[in-house]
Amino acid sequence: MKKILLTLCMFALANVGFAQLQLNGAGATFPYVIYSKWFDEYKQNTGIQINYQSIGSGGGIKQMIEGTVDFGATDGPMKDEQLAEAKTKQGTEVLHIPTVMGAVVATYNVSEIGSDLKLTSEILADIFLGKITKWNDAKIAEINKGKNLPDKGIVVVHRSDGSGTTFIFVDYLSKVSEEWKSKVGAGTSVNWPIGLGGKGNEGVAGQVKQIEGSIGYVELAYAVKNNLPYASMKNKDGYFVKPSLESVTAAAMGEAKEMPEDLRVSITNAAGKDSYPISGFTWLLIYKDQKDEAKAKALVGFLKWAYKDGEKYAAGLYYSPLPKEVIKLCEKKIASITFQGKPIK
Repeated sequence: MKKILLTLCMFALANVGFAQLQLNGAGATFPYVIYSKWFDEYKQNTGIQINYQSIGSGGGIKQMIEGTVDFGATDGPMKDEQLAEAKTKQGTEVLHIPTVMGAVVATYNVSEIGSDLKLTSEILADIFLGKITKWNDAKIAEINKGKNLPDKGIVVVHRSDGSGTTFIFVDYLSKVSEEWKSKVGAGTSVNWPIGLGGKGNEGVAGQVKQIEGSIGYVELAYAVKNNLPYASMKNKDGYFVKPSLESVTAAAMGEAKEMPEDLRVSITNAAGKDSYPISGFTWLLIYKDQKDEAKAKALVGFLKWAYKDGEKYAAGLYYSPLPKEVIKLCEKKIASITFQGKPIK
C-alpha cells in the first residue's frame, strides 16, 4: 500500500512540474540583477516560472533569430539586417521594449588612487586604444590634481562575449573619438586593440577586482556589488558627472520626448550639464505575433506587471526607472502583441 501511495505521489508531483507554465529567455547581463528580482517576484505572484540565461546581448539576439527562446534581452538594439533575418526565419517582427536604464561605468582597481577618479572621453579612448599605458600619465594627472597616481601599468579588461554593455561603451567612444570610430567602431562585439577578456559583466568585474592596476567597464550595479570604485566622466557640456540614477535619467530626458517608433535609440554622450555620458536603455526582445497562446498571455501579463509594479525595484538595484513618457510608448507596443494575428486578451 505504501509503495502504491508513494508512486501516486511521485506521479502527481511530476504532473505538477509538467503543468507549470514556463517562459524561457536569454541575453543581456547588464539587467540581470533587476530581471532576477522581477522574475522571482512575478513567480511568487502568479506561479509562472521565468527562466533566464544571462549570456550576453549577442547570445540573446542570436537565440531570437533562431527561435530557441520565448524572449530575448539586449542593451544594444538589433541591427536592421538582424531584424530582417529574424522575421524571415520566425515569420514575425521582433519588438524592442525598453525596461530600465543604466550607467556603464569605468571601474578600476588602483589602491593608491581610491575613489573619485576623473576621466575624460579622450583619456578613456586612449586607454582602451593602448595609447595611455600608465596611471600617472600627464593627461590623467592634469585633471586629478592631489591624487596619488602611481607609476603603474594600466591593465585593460573588456568583454569577451557579444555584449550590449560593450555596445553602449563603444557607441559612446565612437561618438567622442574619431580615432576610435575609424579603428575600432561600435557593435556588440569589436576587435579590441588591447586587453584581457571577461565573460559577462560578472567576468569583467571579477577580473578588475583581482588585478591591481586594471580598468574595465561594467553596469553600475556590478561595480557597487563588487565594492569597486568607478570614475566620474566629463560630459558633452564639460561637466564631470558621477554615474547615478539621477544622471542617467538626465541623459534620457531629451530622447524620451523624441523616441523613434521602434523604440531603438542611443542616449550616450547626451547633452545637459547633469547627464552622465555612458548611459543606455536595455530592451526585452519580443516576437510580435506569438505561436503559443498560453505563453503569449503569460508574457504580456509579465510585461504589464513590470511597468505597473516592477519599476519600483529599479532604484534600489542601481537602475534608473523609465520616464513616464517612455512607459506609455512601451504599453502601446505591448498592446500590439498578437497570437495568430489576434490581440491578446
